[in-house]
Amino acid sequence: MTAINTNSFERSATNANFEKSVPVLIAFAPNWKVRMVLSRVVGAFLIVIAFSMWIMQGSAMSAEVWPIKLAASMMFLMVGVSLLTVQLLDARPDAYFDPIRREVRVLQKNENGRPQTVLRRSYDTLGGARFADNEVELFDVDGSLLMKLPLQSADVSRALKGQLSGSVTIFA
Repeated sequence: MTAINTNSFERSATNANFEKSVPVLIAFAPNWKVRMVLSRVVGAFLIVIAFSMWIMQGSAMSAEVWPIKLAASMMFLMVGVSLLTVQLLDARPDAYFDPIRREVRVLQKNENGRPQTVLRRSYDTLGGARFADNEVELFDVDGSLLMKLPLQSADVSRALKGQLSGSVTIFA
């Protein structure tokens, strides 16, 4: 069951003052740059340790210690190389405009790399859209900025404008 506020539909979206509204972006993203630098420093340190176990003076070279030293240095080397080659995951969400269901879905990848729906809005619940050269701004019914999305090309802009034109107010 969904509840609809009928008072919000009585006001026209064209009466809203979009020029004076200021969008607020709150991102709860982890600090990936610090994590990447830290993992690379630890990886380089482990690789140096793996080789220094064999060249340091005073290291035991007896037959009993040699297999343990070999296993430890191989483990340090493999973990160090894997920490150096860790890549940054793209945590930016994707927006999908579905012409069949007539809705926009915002999908974000979870920790397993699978897309997960974060926001789902029907075209009827959008207040309006404004197209610029390389971006589209979607507004809520009350006039607040819902999302600002970059567009790859003019073809994508025309296709999206054609898809939204039937049910969403398009501002000049």
